Amino acid sequence: MTALFGCGLAVVSVLQLVSSRADATDQVATGNAWQGASFPVENFQTYTSPFGYRSSPDGSGATQFHRGLDMAAPEGSYIRNWWGGKVVEVSDNSACGTSVVVQSGEWEHVYCHMQGYVEKDASGKLYLIDRGGGLQIWEGQTVPAGSRIGRVGMTGRTTGPHLHWGLKYGGQWVDPALVLRAMYAEQNTQRISSR
Repeated sequence: MTALFGCGLAVVSVLQLVSSRADATDQVATGNAWQGASFPVENFQTYTSPFGYRSSPDGSGATQFHRGLDMAAPEGSYIRNWWGGKVVEVSDNSACGTSVVVQSGEWEHVYCHMQGYVEKDASGKLYLIDRGGGLQIWEGQTVPAGSRIGRVGMTGRTTGPHLHWGLKYGGQWVDPALVLRAMYAEQNTQRISSR
C-alpha cells in the first residue's frame, strides 16, 4: 500500500511538473500543458486492465506489474499518436507484439498489440507496415498529435483486441489513466472557459 501511495504522489508530482514546465516554456501555444494531446484510440469501448499490480492474464495466478493501460476497441480501430514527437522504435518481436514508441520531450509513449509487422529497407532502416490500414511508420519519423500511427490488433501476448498504452516521463513509468484524467479535465476547462 505504501508503494502505491508513493507511486501516486510521484505521478501527481510529474503532472504538476509537466504543467508548470509547459507554462514556463510555452511548449503549447495556449500555455496549456494538455491542449495539444489526443486520446490514443478510436472506437474506444472500455479500460480492460489498469496500470499497477494485477493477476497475470495467462491464468497462472501469478502477480505482475502492468506498465500501461489496456484500452479495448474493435480490431482494426485506428490508434492515434497521443502527443507530437519522434518515432524512436518500431518492433514486432516481444510480448508487446507489433509496437511503436514515440518520444515527446521527456515523455515516451508506447503503443502495443498493433496490426502489421516490421520490415527493413535496403539501408537497414526499420518501419512498421500495415497494408490493410494504409499505414507505414518509420523510425525517426516525426508524428503530430492525433495522427494515425497504427491499428488495434492482437499481436504479441494478448487475450483480445486492445491497445496497451504505456507512458514514461523522465525514464519512469507513469499511470496513463492519471494523465488522461488531467488531460481531459484541462481540455474540458479550456472548452468551458472559451464559451
